[in-house]
Order: sequence, then structure tokens, then C-alpha cells
Amino acid sequence: MIAVSWLRSAAIALGLLALGTAQAEPVTLDGTEQWSMKSAEGRDYRIMISLPEGDVPYTGGYPVVYVVDGNALFPALHAAKRAQEAFKGSIVVAIGYPSDTPYDFNRRAFDLSPPQPAERNDPPQGGQDLFLDFIEKRLMPKVSERFKVDQDQRSLVGWSFGGMFGIYALYTRPTLFQHIYAVSPSLWWRDRFLLGPERTFTQQAHAGKIDLTHSSLTLLMAERDMPQEIQDARSLQIRLENLSQYGLRSDFKIEAGEDHMSIPFRIPNQVLGELLSTRRY
Repeated sequence: MIAVSWLRSAAIALGLLALGTAQAEPVTLDGTEQWSMKSAEGRDYRIMISLPEGDVPYTGGYPVVYVVDGNALFPALHAAKRAQEAFKGSIVVAIGYPSDTPYDFNRRAFDLSPPQPAERNDPPQGGQDLFLDFIEKRLMPKVSERFKVDQDQRSLVGWSFGGMFGIYALYTRPTLFQHIYAVSPSLWWRDRFLLGPERTFTQQAHAGKIDLTHSSLTLLMAERDMPQEIQDARSLQIRLENLSQYGLRSDFKIEAGEDHMSIPFRIPNQVLGELLSTRRY
């Protein structure tokens, strides 16, 4: 009798365990798809797509919002986009990594940063241009092959290192994106290295060598970011105001009540609202 009871209890326990395992399926986000891609150097990326809904806009293509640190930032942006009629007719392309963590520290440290001296290059850094090559030469063509895309309505959203990367993209490849949304950008990194590309960018604009007619940069800081970081961002926006005569629109904002880590999860509606309401014509 004891043996039978034990076997019955064990069977029930195993059945419950099996039931629990069967119910523990990964969450799938409706209206999305996911790609695996490699860079020219063989680095693996996880690309998460928030699919467009509705008819193709009168421009002939859907606006596209590219997002770095996609593992962390994609779910909130996708939910905000899909829940609101004004945002549905757009595409969000989040660039992430084959990792189970929100932020892959080593990968993002390389992709989003400028070169460092060898003695300070742990983890490896300096992949900004390679990452931009991947976006421009591999990812964007695949997105355009899969969807009808408005080539004049491409935006980039980045936070922290990603914000720094977005500003670098504006300076070095000003026609790649029409709009850059830099959230708490790390302007202090490597002794404010961005000042060098900024000077070159400014000189080219004054010389008429780049077309900024439809370009914009938004700098959004958290209220509880470091005071010096807020001042650096404000100063940058003031300097860039001089380029408004060539078409560059720049803006500086502070998000009340937020700190460096919380701000990217507070602002999906604000980001999408600003980027998707911008009109070229």
C-alpha cells in the first residue's frame, strides 16, 4: 500500500512538473519578426522588427526607426507603436545581440565606441565605423528588400553609448539617417572625442559640402544625469544652432524625474511621436 501510494504521488508530481514545463513557453510579441544576421567580419546580430500595419503611405514607403541596444529597448517601442493608430504605419528595426541579457556589455562597448589606446582597450573598443558599415551595407538593404521603405524618413535612436554613436553617425555619415534621437549620450567619453568629428562636420557644413536640409538631432537628458553631462549636451545644442541656416534642426530637452538607467523606458511615446510626425514635404 505504501509503495502504491508513493508511486501515485510520484506520478502526480511528474504530471504537474510536465504541465508546468509545457506552459513555460517564451513570450512571442504579435506583429514582429526576428532575423539573424552577420557583419562582414562575422559578428552575429539579432534583428527585431516591429512590422508595419495598414496601407503604404503616400510617400511610397514606410518610415523606419532604427534602434541600437535592441534587446533592452525593442519591447517598449514595439508596444507603444502597435497600440496607437498614428504609429502603426511605420517600422521599428531594433539591432541587438544573441544574448539573454538586456545589454551585452562587451558587444556594445565595441560597436558603439571609438578606438582606445591599446593599454585601455579592455573590453575591445573602436567598432563604430564597422557597425555603421553593417547598418548601411547589410541591414538597410535587407530592410528595403523586405519592405517598401521611405528612404527619406530613416531615424536612429540610441541611449548612452548609443546616443554617442548616433551623434557620431550624424557627423560622419550625415545622409544615412534624417533624424537622430540621442538619449543621455555619453559625450564625455574618451576626453570628449566627439569634439573632433564635430569640428570637421561644422566646417563641411559651412563649406556647403553636406546637405542638412532635412536633418535633425534631438538631445534628451534625464533630470538626474550628472550635471556636467547635462551641461555638455546643452552646450552642444547651442553650438549646433549655428547650422540651422543650412537646415539642421536641433533640440535639447530634460526628462523630469528620471535617471540615466530609467529614461529609455519612460520615453517610447515621445520618441515615436517626434520622429514619425516629421514631414519632409
